[in-house]
Amino acid sequence: MEWLSSWYPQPGCPRPSVLICLLILTTSFLTYPTLRTIGLQLHSAITGSYVSGTHSVVFVNCPNEQIAKDIARAILDKKLAASVNILPKAASLYFWKGEIEEATEILLLIKTKTSKVFMLSSYVRLVHPFEIPEVFSLPMDQGDVQYLKWLEEGMEED
Repeated sequence: MEWLSSWYPQPGCPRPSVLICLLILTTSFLTYPTLRTIGLQLHSAITGSYVSGTHSVVFVNCPNEQIAKDIARAILDKKLAASVNILPKAASLYFWKGEIEEATEILLLIKTKTSKVFMLSSYVRLVHPFEIPEVFSLPMDQGDVQYLKWLEEGMEED
């Protein structure tokens, strides 16, 4: 009977089954993003639908419309994006060198592949007149499949 007592924990100790359940729950929680990504990619491959995060929208503020147009054209010429919207007159308030500044800026909404965001950001920093240009991106979660295919085609190298 002594061998039987070794299978059961002492009073006050959690049972092995509880520990296993906690381990499984913790592992599931920590691996969920990876499992979700793999699941979406498999679903996309089988059904031909969109993989979330493949494309991104990049936001860039410019000091005036001419600079915004110049940057937008250069980005498109270099195939760093497929589409750029120029939104006029965004009122901006921000801290700069310890002071609150206020400016009217032009906002670029740049649609690109997520894989091109780093190159796009680097290029914008080279050509932008601001000391520290505002460049950030958000991945697209969903979208019209035909539009996203059109984006892909717009960035294909010649």
